[in-house]
Amino acid sequence: MNRPRSHGPTGNLSSSCFCRPPQHKLNDNNNNNNRVCRSEHITPVHEDLHWLPVSQKVVFKTALMVWKCFRGIAPAYLGDLCIPATDISNRQHLRSAVTVTLLVPHAQTATEQQSFAVNGPSTWNRLPPALWSLDLSESAFKRALKLHLFSTAQRH
Repeated sequence: MNRPRSHGPTGNLSSSCFCRPPQHKLNDNNNNNNRVCRSEHITPVHEDLHWLPVSQKVVFKTALMVWKCFRGIAPAYLGDLCIPATDISNRQHLRSAVTVTLLVPHAQTATEQQSFAVNGPSTWNRLPPALWSLDLSESAFKRALKLHLFSTAQRH
């Protein structure tokens, strides 16, 4: 049986076409649903869609990766960078020994401060202690973290 041949999304001939609508049509449809002109500010749309601002999204991704390190589902090289304060000798008598705080290494340069080795533990330590519970499932942790980040984003 001969099938009609058409040009696929890459311009090559294919036996069937699984083309997506052009991007401008998707954009037009999205803008019509949210009724936003190109010149209007996008923040109200982000709030309606429950999207985090970019800076909060970075915190979300970093905190989630640290949580995955605790659970052992992140790559081992990242897990090795998340050292609980209780694992360091002579720190058992400190207040941080009771909590799940992480050791934050000293960074001498701005590049080191942006690395996961420094940014991951410091992001984790800034979270409220209610989020430090390792009993939370991944979806429950994400939900609680997003709620916390939305509440802090609204204050700023």
